Amino acid sequence: MNDHVKPDASLILSPEELAEISRHAVPRSFKARTVLVTEGEDTDSLYIIVEGRARAFVSDAGGREVVLSVMGPGEYFGDIAFDEGPRSASVTTLEPCRMLVVPREEFADFVKRNPAFAMSFIRKLIHQVRVLTENVRSLALMDAYGRVARLLLDSAVTKDGVQFIPERLTQSEIASRVGCSREMVSRIFKDLVQGHYISVEPERIVIHRKPPARW
Repeated sequence: MNDHVKPDASLILSPEELAEISRHAVPRSFKARTVLVTEGEDTDSLYIIVEGRARAFVSDAGGREVVLSVMGPGEYFGDIAFDEGPRSASVTTLEPCRMLVVPREEFADFVKRNPAFAMSFIRKLIHQVRVLTENVRSLALMDAYGRVARLLLDSAVTKDGVQFIPERLTQSEIASRVGCSREMVSRIFKDLVQGHYISVEPERIVIHRKPPARW
């Protein structure tokens, strides 16, 4: 569910780091809705997104999914395989993607030779722990209204004095991200629109004032 937290710019590969690590990587292109890694499988590669977006998620035997993150250019995943353990989540492309695939051994050598990146890598892992802690707090202490409000506020940008979410999130996507039903999200949106907290436009959601943490 950490997709609604904006990525720290320091956690995205710099052009220099990308150029250096690309010498050890295999460029690959993937179609939209391609499953790149599957939760529980033994794989040993790091994926760096050059173009496009992908989402990480976990699911249960009944097919219910919870989104952990949505990633874009400069971000990478698969670093958890650094310990040679199984994948902790599944990742699929949301749109056509170009990626660099780095074998674990090459990635380990790159980390050893680049102390600045090693520190960035450590910060990324710490960031992930903080995000997971916040998500557990949200699930344990916030009701559905609070989780939706947090998603909207954390996903928003401000331009020309207008606060808005630059992508049109579907109610199903929001439900998957905050861990509740689509029907509940529909009800919450209806209340937020009627309360003049938000307005839903064709290509974006505009926030007029801070949504309530609970209703």
